[in-house]
Amino acid sequence: MKAISLYWKKPSVLPGFGLAMGFTVLYLSLLVLIPLATLVVKSGTLGWTRFWEAATDVRVVAAYKLSFGASLAAAALNAGFGFIVAWVLVRYRFPGKRFLDAMVDLPFALPTAVSGIALASLYDRGGWIGRWLDPLGIDVTGTRLAVVVALTFIGLPFVVRTLQPALQDLDPEIEEAAASLGAGRLQTFFRVILPMVLPALLTGFALALARALGEYGSVIFIASNLPMYTEIVPKLIYKKLEQFDYVGATSIGVVMLAASFVMLLTINVLQWWSRRYAS
Repeated sequence: MKAISLYWKKPSVLPGFGLAMGFTVLYLSLLVLIPLATLVVKSGTLGWTRFWEAATDVRVVAAYKLSFGASLAAAALNAGFGFIVAWVLVRYRFPGKRFLDAMVDLPFALPTAVSGIALASLYDRGGWIGRWLDPLGIDVTGTRLAVVVALTFIGLPFVVRTLQPALQDLDPEIEEAAASLGAGRLQTFFRVILPMVLPALLTGFALALARALGEYGSVIFIASNLPMYTEIVPKLIYKKLEQFDYVGATSIGVVMLAASFVMLLTINVLQWWSRRYAS
């Protein structure tokens, strides 16, 4: 106990642990804890029967499946291709590298509505990409594939920016040592590189997943938002609020909150395990 007390009293640039901790708790409470607690408390006044009926409606379940399925698919794609992008930006020098690096942040800067309009223009049958996909029988706009495309677009920067510092700290000599010991490229990647950057990769995956679950603006422009087909949960909640169906909106929000918490908790456990395994 004495050691902990001395640790708290260490000299710091910030004005002491007590004041800084109090500000942290207050700030997080006002921005995160109180709004989420209000949502949970509000749902408790509905009664279990009304809550269950609103949360498990056929249309709502279809929106759950699409939102979680598309978000997981987009986060997985970003984890794979985002790793390659981060690797290229960290390990290679080439003309236009700074421009390419800056382009990674473009989904951060663009309003989501603008992103949706741009993607819809590209993947429409007459668009630059859509005109090549149409002869192959691949339709993007107005389909579930469009949801995945939009969520992948907005989630890429989270993976790349999370992986870059981890890859910069990875000494290339480690790969040379593995090669000198007879390891092939795949062995070096899966047994040396991947375990060391796995915590950062999981963090990027979690951030991309969380961002995708809450995305709204870009999806509504490229997908048709048809009930039971391309309707995502945020759009459904918005429709419920427009119809003054606060019971339905609150119930769906609580289910999304609980499911997101479980998924992020699982990913955090995997991060902890990967750090322990890497050490």
